[in-house]
This record gives sequence, structure tokens and C-alpha cells, in this order.
Amino acid sequence: MGRSIQDQSIAFCVFEKAQLAPHAGHHAHAGFSPYGSKELSASNPLIIQGGMGVGVSHWKLAKAVSQQGHLGVVSGTALAAVVLRRLQDGDDGGHIRRAAEQFVDPALAERILDRYYIAGGKSDTVPYALHALYKMANSKPLIDLTIFANFVEVWLAKEGHAGNVGVNFLEKIQLPHLPSIYGAMLAGVDYVLMGAGIPLKIPGALDRLAQHQRAEYPMDVSGAGRSEFAVAFEPSEYVFVPPAPLKRPRFLAIVASNVLAEALAKKSTGHVDGFVVEHHSAGGHNAPPRKKGETNTRGEPAYGERDAVDIERMRKLDRPFWMAGSYGHPEDLAQALAQGAAGVQVGTAFAFCDESCFPEMIKRRVLAAVVDGSIDLYTDGRASPTGFPFKVVQVEGTLSDEDLYADRERNCDLGYLRTLYMKPDGSVGYRCPAEPTRQYVSKGGLIEDTPGRKCLCNALTATMGGGQVREGGASEVPIVTAGDDLKNLTPLVNLDTLSYSAYDVVNYLTKTIAVGASRPLANIRTH
Repeated sequence: MGRSIQDQSIAFCVFEKAQLAPHAGHHAHAGFSPYGSKELSASNPLIIQGGMGVGVSHWKLAKAVSQQGHLGVVSGTALAAVVLRRLQDGDDGGHIRRAAEQFVDPALAERILDRYYIAGGKSDTVPYALHALYKMANSKPLIDLTIFANFVEVWLAKEGHAGNVGVNFLEKIQLPHLPSIYGAMLAGVDYVLMGAGIPLKIPGALDRLAQHQRAEYPMDVSGAGRSEFAVAFEPSEYVFVPPAPLKRPRFLAIVASNVLAEALAKKSTGHVDGFVVEHHSAGGHNAPPRKKGETNTRGEPAYGERDAVDIERMRKLDRPFWMAGSYGHPEDLAQALAQGAAGVQVGTAFAFCDESCFPEMIKRRVLAAVVDGSIDLYTDGRASPTGFPFKVVQVEGTLSDEDLYADRERNCDLGYLRTLYMKPDGSVGYRCPAEPTRQYVSKGGLIEDTPGRKCLCNALTATMGGGQVREGGASEVPIVTAGDDLKNLTPLVNLDTLSYSAYDVVNYLTKTIAVGASRPLANIRTH
């Protein structure tokens, strides 16, 4: 019988303010304002730090990268749940409360703190209070929390320096998009990145939200056309809206095919400022292979030539693009620049650095396996409720252990990855193949869709040390994801401490690159 890492006293990801390294030009955040027509830097970032997992790319990591002149990115996935749990764990260091003091609507911030903040933190045996599940029509408290949580994460990442900060969202998690983006914009977010779907309507929403105007977003509803259902968001119904417009962040779409990039460039409701071209070797969710049904000898989805992106076609779009997916080494950055890319997006190397929100026990265990060559990753075509392939690091005490997976009682109390479907009466229902099987089937789901599905909402939150406490005192079991490049991290690792910093990653990536040098075109890598 396996033992869950979550049962081994991992505290939820907390960091003291004093841990932040000093930075040249460091200044107080007093006088901060996200309003007006502030010009974004004309130069594109050379390195984009990937927006990973539920809280892996949290504000401390994004800040560390941004302070070095690159683009630090916070993960926007499930931020309402993340901030809620940090508050119930006592808001160690007072970071959320400090950000709340800068929120545009003090009364809203005060209501959230009064309801969820627990001085000293809750008992380890007490379950976390939950927010309501997102639906087509949501309560004001839930939307308030969503706006506030995204503001907090971005504000903390931007505090005390002038570097750019981005936020990454999964297009598949559509219901919270608009209030999430607006909250990030209230904090002055510089970039919005989005993958795992087709975000045609996001650029137009950014334009409208920058003017504090009502925005709508169409929902993917199984059994209905996408134009049949949409959610709307009117900022003035939830927060005090200041008179000045907000800065409109740049929008970068994360794509895995030329067809999607070209469609977004031509058909989006507003301007797409660039693309992140992600290879299927990247961590987390991957785009499914174009050829369905084929697997390799391990049973992983098999990718082929049809899944390769034509870089020449990307260049013809005349938009900056960044290469991603196993581009975590200096020669990879040099090759990307030679291809005409603006730079690279790197996730896995940053995921296991000191500043990420992976608990120390997981970092050390994974990096030890990297160094001794025993690390193993598996691209699981069944794990994610979305149906997208999902990379799973094989780590003892996590859901990669089939016994721990089998022992877990199915539960769906976060619901971020639920699918919307049209009920017989024409209304919208919500289901997930990782929820209790009988419940899923009663909603019209197919029983053959359920085997092997893992509750990524709860597992990824548990990975950050915020696993929900269940009946009997057991906690949710974590899951660890990373890209194929995990196997190649040894050059970064201090062998005495089994650790390295975000600074080490940036220094390693750029050691052979003259930043600002010309970027000639060269032969295209078929990576």
C-alpha cells in the first residue's frame, strides 16, 4: 500500500517577505497605478517563465524572473481556491493582506478577509472551506473572490520592481475567465497567455475590460453550438470602477499547430500580440496528436510529422513567437533565435527551482532521481478529465502510484475541469469523468470515459501542500507534472543541496547569448 506525500507534513506553499532577494532599483510599491496608457517596452522578452500548474508558478517565482529582465508569469489556474487556502493557512508573511490594502475596492477586500482569513492558520485536521463551484450564473461573493485573488497574485508579483509580469490561463477553464482577467488587469498585468483551447474571443475581451466595459465569452457546451451559450461580466456590478481606463495587456496565444496560429491571427476579436509555439514534450497538458488512436510501446499517445509546426509559416504571420517544450538549455535558446523566434518559454527548469511552489520534499525527491538517472515520466492519455494528454512524473507517494489512485474516493468539489453539457430541457449541466462514476453516468456521460481519470483539480492543489482533508483525516494525494526536459536538469543542480535558483536558470540559459544581438534566420530544427 502506497503512502501519500501529502500525509508527510507538507505545509501549503508559504514564503516570508524577507526571502525575496534584493534587486537593483528596488523601490516601494507606493503610488502604484495600473491605469492610463502606459507604454509597454518595445523589446520582447527573451525568456518567458512558464505559467505552471495550480500555484507552481506563483508570485515569488514570477517576481524573481521579472527582476532579471525577463517575463515572469503567474499561473491563473484555480487562483480563487489557492488564495482561499492561503488565507485559511494564516497568510504567512501577511502577503495577501498587504496586497488587499492596495485593492481598488477596500470594502470588497475586507469582506473576503473577514470571511476566510484565520490568524495562525486552521488546524491540519480541519477541512478547508470551499468556494462555490463556477456555473453559468455565479453569486457575487464568488465573482468578488475571483477578481480579488487574481489581483493579489499579480500585484505581489509586480511589487517593488518595474519588470513585466504575465498571467497564464487554460482556455478550457472558461467560466472564470472574465473576472479573472479583470482582476489581473486591476493589478497592472502586462501579458495574458492562454493555451489548451481556442481563445478567439479573449483579445476582444481584453479591449473591453480595459475600458471597464461589459464583456462576454462563449462557452463550449457539449450538445450545443458554441454561440448558443455565453457568460457576461459587467465590472461595475462587482467592484468600484475607477474613471481611468486600464492598461490593455499584450495577448500571447499558446499554440501547437500552424492552423490554430493562423486562425487566431485572422479571426480573433482583437489583436493577438504573439504566439508561444509549444511542442508536445512540454509538461502539463499537451495538444492531442493529429492522428488519433496510435500509441507507442508504453501506451503513450504517439506523435508524428503531422504534429510538427512549420516555423516558416510562423514567421510569415509577422508576429513575435517563442518556442516552448524542451527549450531549457543554452543551445536551444540559440537555435530558437536562429529560427527567427523572439526567445523561448521555459517551464520545467523553473518548476523545480527554489522559488517555485513545489514543496521541498517533492523538489528534492525529483531532483535526486534526475541526478541518479532514475527519473521517469509518462504521457498519460487518460489522466486528465479534459481528454488532453497529461504528463505525469512517476513519484512515490503521488497519484502516479496506482494503489493510491485506486484507494481515493472520487469527489468533485472544486470543479474547474468540468465539462458543460446541454440537458434535455435545454439548460446547461456540469459533469466530469473524474467525479463519482454513477453521478457522471446519470448526467449522460459514458461509463467508458471514466477509467483512469484523475481529479487534477484536487491533486494539483494537493501538490502545493493545500490538499483537502477528507473524512477520517486523510488528505488528497498530489500529482506531479513536468516536461520531457526534466531528465536533463542535472547541469543546473547543486549536487550537495539538490537545489538551484531561478537566477541559476536564467544565467544558464543566457550564458552563450549576447542579449540584444541580431537574430539571424537559420535552418529550421524539426524538434
